[in-house]
Amino acid sequence: MTTLGHELAGDVAIVTGAARNIGRATCLALADAGAAICVNAMNSGAEAETLAREIEAAGGRAMHFVADITDPEAVRAMTDAVVDRFDKLSILINNSAVRGNTSLEEMTLDEWQRIFRPIVEGTMLCSQAVIPHLRAAGGGTIICLGGIAGYAGVAGRTHVGAAKAALIGFMKGLVHEVGGDSIRVNTVVPGHIDTIRGAAASARPDFGLKYLLEDRMGKPEEVADLIRALCGPAGRYITGQTIHVNGGMYLPS
Repeated sequence: MTTLGHELAGDVAIVTGAARNIGRATCLALADAGAAICVNAMNSGAEAETLAREIEAAGGRAMHFVADITDPEAVRAMTDAVVDRFDKLSILINNSAVRGNTSLEEMTLDEWQRIFRPIVEGTMLCSQAVIPHLRAAGGGTIICLGGIAGYAGVAGRTHVGAAKAALIGFMKGLVHEVGGDSIRVNTVVPGHIDTIRGAAASARPDFGLKYLLEDRMGKPEEVADLIRALCGPAGRYITGQTIHVNGGMYLPS
């Protein structure tokens, strides 16, 4: 039996895109489990710093690091700073992403790449940077945040759906490369979660779907709770899996 407490005491986590929403909730959940946290942000440095201070005020260990995860040098600097501060790195949560609503007929290549860079290239660069440290720690966890658009499809989000779907192939390949080092890699796919959106994604599309089993939007904390479980002892035999958190909005076979 696994009992929630400080089950992640001694672990150190980087959470990308962590100043708000699912990222913020994940930082708080992992900190509550005892992990030291690096709150990453690119444009929300003040909010990231505030969150790190909130964690510390509650008795946890935290730092914030402003970095563009599509920049290899910035990713390397962040990873080095975390290891210098906490002497270890054992968890990576690839949460950073941007959104957009543009039909394919109107989409430019720049807009397509704007979506892909943080979701796909950013995930690759962060994972590449942390793997040596996870090996040095004796193992660890990498979790990617997928998206319902990659499964159910959403009009105006072909680029988002394609980028999120690419994470599944990335995860499956990476599992074979690092599984022998006790590094677990999974993908968590949120459904329609009640989050605060930036101006670029303020026009939330109408999915045209009833939430089959739970007729409501999900909460960031409900996604964070699963991430916490996967990082801890409850997830020790779970790797290479895609796990949906959507209240029945999408039912995979």
